[in-house]
Amino acid sequence: MLYSTVYPHAELGDLIIASDGEAIVGLWIEGQKYFAGKVAGNLERQDDLPVFAQAHAWLDRYFAGDPLPVTTLPLKPGGTPFQQRVWKLLASIPYGELRTYADLAAQIARECDGKKTSARAVGTANGRNPISIILPCHRVVGSDGSLTGYAGGITRKVWLLEHEGVDLTGLYVPKRGTAL
Repeated sequence: MLYSTVYPHAELGDLIIASDGEAIVGLWIEGQKYFAGKVAGNLERQDDLPVFAQAHAWLDRYFAGDPLPVTTLPLKPGGTPFQQRVWKLLASIPYGELRTYADLAAQIARECDGKKTSARAVGTANGRNPISIILPCHRVVGSDGSLTGYAGGITRKVWLLEHEGVDLTGLYVPKRGTAL
């Protein structure tokens, strides 16, 4: 059984948090692309789980501008081994910093003895991240400075980056794309 709770947020909308009872398996902004991913239809509302209290406290600190490390939360995102590798890299991107899809692809290649990985494959895995905000997929941008690839939408990506104090100079919103 999987459980859910809601973390209301004035600017982003409701954040839906899912858990297996011990670890967080999902966090989605209501209405985002791939909402609830592979756990859709299996969520039972139960607000009083200790893991939800931990997630709420983490989000309170994040939105107050005083984030805790991702490692303070029990996370269990479900995905392929490649997706897991990408999501682990997301967790290592510091608050207020950016990486490109190409940066992440190069890092994976280094960790896999030079086995080439495409930025597009990283982008696809990034877009399927089931634990938004906590695994900060919003901190990944295109090599050309494009603010693309956020399942929650570009407006929310910009809001999160501005919240973290990221200098958006040189970044732009593409006229076409999958996350507009």
